[in-house]
Amino acid sequence: MKHSNWRSELLAIFVLCAIITLSSPIKILVVPVDGSHWVNMKILVEELNLHGHRITVVHPSTSWYIKEKPDLYQSIVVQMEECLGKNKTEEIIQGYLQKVLTALRYGMTPWAHIQVQYQMWYALYYYHQCAGQIIVAIFKNKVVLNQIEDANFDLVLTDPAFGTGPILASYLKLPVVYNVRWLPSKEAHLLSAPSPLSYIPVTGSHLTDKMTFLERTWNVVLNLNHIIISEFLINPIYNELCHRYLGPNTDFQGILLSSDVWLMRVDFVFEFPRPTMPNIVYIGGFQCKPARPLAAEFEEFVQSSGKHGLVVMSMGTIVSFLPMEITMKIAEALSQIPQKVIWRYDGETPPNIGNNTLLAKWIPQNDLLGHPNTRAFVSHGGTNGIYEAIYHGVPVVGIPLLFDQFDNLIRLESRGAAKVINVATMHSTDLLQALNKVINDASYGDNMKRLSALHRDQPESPLERAVFWVEYVARHKGAGHLRSESHRLPWYAYYCVDVMIFLLSVLLLLTVLVVGTLKKLCRIALKKKQKIH
Repeated sequence: MKHSNWRSELLAIFVLCAIITLSSPIKILVVPVDGSHWVNMKILVEELNLHGHRITVVHPSTSWYIKEKPDLYQSIVVQMEECLGKNKTEEIIQGYLQKVLTALRYGMTPWAHIQVQYQMWYALYYYHQCAGQIIVAIFKNKVVLNQIEDANFDLVLTDPAFGTGPILASYLKLPVVYNVRWLPSKEAHLLSAPSPLSYIPVTGSHLTDKMTFLERTWNVVLNLNHIIISEFLINPIYNELCHRYLGPNTDFQGILLSSDVWLMRVDFVFEFPRPTMPNIVYIGGFQCKPARPLAAEFEEFVQSSGKHGLVVMSMGTIVSFLPMEITMKIAEALSQIPQKVIWRYDGETPPNIGNNTLLAKWIPQNDLLGHPNTRAFVSHGGTNGIYEAIYHGVPVVGIPLLFDQFDNLIRLESRGAAKVINVATMHSTDLLQALNKVINDASYGDNMKRLSALHRDQPESPLERAVFWVEYVARHKGAGHLRSESHRLPWYAYYCVDVMIFLLSVLLLLTVLVVGTLKKLCRIALKKKQKIH
């Protein structure tokens, strides 16, 4: 028996060595986006590192989440002035948040909508100007550029929410894999796949895939707004850089669409069904994992919750605190529930905080959501947190603040797994009622557990799928056979407008000829009839 075990272990070691020998490490250049985007990009980087691949990360010196970590990846740091730094980012986000809260409190009048849109346009323009400065800094710094060129990377892994990665990859003429949910001004599907506006809600529409005539009209108007932002606000920033560094015949949208594989952070358990393309690989929830044991301070607090259990609350990485008026309403509601509460919070402590509430600047969110004592998750609706809640089957009370958070929570609410609150008009009783509803009404927990079961029922994990496709692109030096050439067509050819005009012209010509011939025949017949008489 021992001899058999020894032979099995030897065989396993031999197979493992053979796999390592046969799979040569890939040299990957990672060009990430900071903030919550880096949180999930880092998870993919860690997994690629475990597979033996060599990772190099290019990031500006002003990064507030991306740090040098030589045990995980090599860093190429681009020296920058304060641009896309934490302080300026928080200043812009707080300004945008104030406009949104005002609009939500007093109603989205035309003037309020214009103010919110202006603030969003300003934020987008500033961010992409900064991304453009990073591109310029890379190309002007010959030491950095030579370091990148001399490394002979096999592919570029990037997040195309900013144009830095796609433009650098195009310059290096390397295969590209996107870790993507957002493009510079819109959700990635809207550019990469057919998106009929009759049942595909545009980001910011707050709609589902079942729309009335007026809702479809609103959806079309919002899509036109996205097109205007892209064409007149964002693309010109990157097009100028494309012409400067890549040649006069390049354009940014063409570069965006030239990616080999799109690792889309979407799962159709959560997203509405829609058309897709063969080079789009769905990895929604790839950052989720089984819960690990909690640190002693958290575990002791969670265990003290007894039979009532725990509520986890987090408003994400971008908005670290809310106005004190709103914070106190939240604190009052939380203090009245029998559950214990762990609240990720980085602002001034509200004076009415309850004895049942623990404030922490950082929390192990995934591990807390996976704890058997957790009853509900109070969330702003960020994608990472939503997928972790789905993975662990925890129902959600949603307090959306910015960007796609409203749409994310509407998707979850439409599936009966969340209750959404208007933060600007919220009273403490609203949050209290929502929490009691989500915790005590079994349908919310049951619906979320059903979503969790569907999400987990896959032939491989989303993270394994992501790693496979990165390695696939490296092995085959691209995946052009999966990429549609539709983006090379002008709009009138894509929608066959020229074909319809041609066919209508032919039909009109035939109609004219037939009518003319019949008229002529009628005249001839009439003349013959007159001669007979």
